[in-house]
Amino acid sequence: MVEVALGTALACIGAGLAVGFAGLGSGLGQGIAAAGSVGAVAEDEDMFARGIIFTALPETQAIYGFLIAILLMVFTIMANKALAPSLGLVAIGAGAAIGFAGLGSGMGQGITASSAVGAVVENEDMFARGIIFTALSETQAIYGFLIAILLMVFGGILG
Repeated sequence: MVEVALGTALACIGAGLAVGFAGLGSGLGQGIAAAGSVGAVAEDEDMFARGIIFTALPETQAIYGFLIAILLMVFTIMANKALAPSLGLVAIGAGAAIGFAGLGSGMGQGITASSAVGAVVENEDMFARGIIFTALSETQAIYGFLIAILLMVFGGILG
């Protein structure tokens, strides 16, 4: 049986929180956007490519969570040393920062993207404005991503 230090086990939880919740937000957001896109394509087949673009936008939250999870694994779990519990708690904080920010941001972005697809069906000139409105929800995920990085840097996990 492999013995895992408490801090390392906590870092595993942090990595799971990062990718799990951010991925959940992305998945829900993409599902919401795809549902609106399918309706738009049923009305106008030329909406397929634009619907795919709007549906893909909430994917970035999962990417942010994935990157934080990889950083946590590389600098804590794969370091092959016993991690202090305090650093494990920092890792949980970093994972939670991007995980929860990605969850809310992905869902919000999906809702906005779905509405934007409907607006573009009505008026093609709404495409660029729809992208801008949809991208606004991304800000919260970027905040969570930056805080996760800062927690890892100032907490001593990175650098």
